[in-house]
Amino acid sequence: MQKIDPKKLSLQERVAKLNDMILHGYILEAFEKFYADDIIRQENNKAAIVGKNACRLQEEKLVTGITEVRTARLKNVIITDKISVVEWEFDYTHEEWGNCKYSHFAAQQWNCDGQIVNEIIYNNN
Repeated sequence: MQKIDPKKLSLQERVAKLNDMILHGYILEAFEKFYADDIIRQENNKAAIVGKNACRLQEEKLVTGITEVRTARLKNVIITDKISVVEWEFDYTHEEWGNCKYSHFAAQQWNCDGQIVNEIIYNNN
């Protein structure tokens, strides 16, 4: 995996690289590279998760439990000043959650260091 300094990339380049890493299965590596230590992440109506360590545990539970991926498709991307919104379509099997098929929207706020500091995720599952 090529070394990337997010601070040297434009927001468009960061979002494209993050999405490319996800599509190629480097989800945890992308998380390490593009998420800030003080990340605040909220999914649907659940309580927000604060801090990179807590969010990493959530990501690891997802990634390590996937047994089959049928679809991971990037559908749309919107980028404005320090904000990106990404629409995904996922269809996979998870060892704990069974078959999972849903649309996923992630609204991401980026800092000047090239990392996501706030992410709100909307899933239709």
